[in-house]
Amino acid sequence: MDGTLDHTMIRVSDLEESLDWYQTHLEYEEKDRFEGDGFTIVYLGPEDMHDEGAMLEITHNEGEEPEVGDAWGHIAVRVPDGELEDYYQQLLDEDVDDYRDPESCGGDYAFVKDPDGHEIEIVQRDPDEGALWSIDHTMIRVEDADEALGFWTRKFEYDEVGRWEADTFANYFVEPRDAAPEAMSVELTYNYDGRSYDMGDAWGHLCVRVDDLQEDWEALLEREAPDYRDPESNDNMYAFTTDQDGHEIELIERDLEADSLFPF
Repeated sequence: MDGTLDHTMIRVSDLEESLDWYQTHLEYEEKDRFEGDGFTIVYLGPEDMHDEGAMLEITHNEGEEPEVGDAWGHIAVRVPDGELEDYYQQLLDEDVDDYRDPESCGGDYAFVKDPDGHEIEIVQRDPDEGALWSIDHTMIRVEDADEALGFWTRKFEYDEVGRWEADTFANYFVEPRDAAPEAMSVELTYNYDGRSYDMGDAWGHLCVRVDDLQEDWEALLEREAPDYRDPESNDNMYAFTTDQDGHEIELIERDLEADSLFPF
């Protein structure tokens, strides 16, 4: 099992404000929408996103104000090599807050925040490796690097594709085997000082697209993944496990040719 990362889910306090922010500043379009009893789910992504590209799922629960913890770090979105300064300035010209500019990040990347405080990193990539503003990776913080790498490599059969080790922390990148260049990765950030993290509820989950929900769920259980929300409890449409730190991971079968991206 080495399924593509399908989406990252975030919770927002004002649906229309968030949709306007992502559609205006990152040029995302609405891919699909589900209206539930007291909540709305919207999938967003670039107009010309690749089939293996990841979407952003925005969930709005009526009357709730999500709180951003620090167990989830950010999503990173792509701009072409050499054009970081131009695109960052474009965001500032559109009245996006100046959070961490390219100069403060060594000229290699930058950060902004959405209306609810979700951090968004801007990274430079070859234009052939994903559409403009497409999601490059999602960063999560982990308390034990060995356990985190073991979780993704053993349970999901992901490969470690990159690492950067500094004096006080390390970043490890994992993604499906033979992933397309346009696919999203997971960045595992490990701080050496032994700190713990607050999950909050402004970040929801990562989602892995699988070929056979029941078969892949059983494989996860054989590999001792937590039985958090099994397929049967979700009408056999999706399921959830958690990693060693409690980050939720959804499994879903996805027919990209269907009229709706939702299995329910």
